[in-house]
Amino acid sequence: MSKKNVMVGPSGDKRWTVKVGGETQSTHQKQSTAIDKATKIAKDLETDLTVRGRNGTIRSKDSYGPDSNPPKDKEH
Repeated sequence: MSKKNVMVGPSGDKRWTVKVGGETQSTHQKQSTAIDKATKIAKDLETDLTVRGRNGTIRSKDSYGPDSNPPKDKEH
């Protein structure tokens, strides 16, 4: 089974959509609300979350799944 990534992006009507595997799960008035909802879904599915800005460019990416090759922590 392939992993279904979660994405937050503009819906075109000044609202924000949360999509899982390309299918719309919910629509929100505020981007922050959409990100909160998407983060919970990504954590539950242990998958990646991509947040796009109003112009469609990627603002941030996070991974909530197990990482077989985690980066070395250089701060601690």
